[in-house]
Amino acid sequence: MIDLTGKTALVTGGTRGIGRAIVEALVKAGATVVFSGRTDGSAGKAQEEMAASGIEAIGIGADVADFEASSQLVKQAIEKLGHLDILVNNAGITKDQLFLKMTEDDWNQVIQTNLSGVFNVTKAAIKPMLKARYGRIVNIGSVVGSTGNAGQVNYASTKAALIGFTKSLSKEVGARNISCNAIAPGFIETDMTDELNDDQKQALLGQIPLKRLGRAEDIAGGVLFLVSPLGEYVNGTVLHINGGMY
Repeated sequence: MIDLTGKTALVTGGTRGIGRAIVEALVKAGATVVFSGRTDGSAGKAQEEMAASGIEAIGIGADVADFEASSQLVKQAIEKLGHLDILVNNAGITKDQLFLKMTEDDWNQVIQTNLSGVFNVTKAAIKPMLKARYGRIVNIGSVVGSTGNAGQVNYASTKAALIGFTKSLSKEVGARNISCNAIAPGFIETDMTDELNDDQKQALLGQIPLKRLGRAEDIAGGVLFLVSPLGEYVNGTVLHINGGMY
């Protein structure tokens, strides 16, 4: 069993879905966790819901697309945690649209949250990690960053860019005992996939050799591996968790 007792973590976009599963997995492994939601309301609600199920984590409202808000998020997290060992950049949005119909706003919003948001939060977190000579950074990407996907030129672009971000930063900070890796989830069970009809679900499953959608817990397990001693020699890599579809 992975034991992260004494470790501290910040997870962006931790109010639901994959992010929430990551928060819960880290807490169960013994880490002390702060997570962000886009607003104080969403973060507070998620904190209460998790506490009701025995998961004690601290929620903070912050829009990672905003540079100053991201800096304050990291500052508050360190104030509450004492230090920061683990950063999981999970916050992300979609604005799906065929490219011919995609607006400048559709493009900019996704870029600002999914890519600039990772820059903003990591920029604030990296100095304390460098000073401590320890850090584990995990960026949550997507299989579409490698495969592309019709209707997601903006989203896939951000996830492809995360690969370059991850590999480049890993080369800069590795000598200070800081690793930077990415996880690329495949099709994961979400509220969106719950709304698909049987034919659409079968079409998805046809692309997956394991013949099932992934679970948020599958991604959380990958995070646990990368931030634990088991993954201490893994750096600058992309861990694909997709049931074999890519």
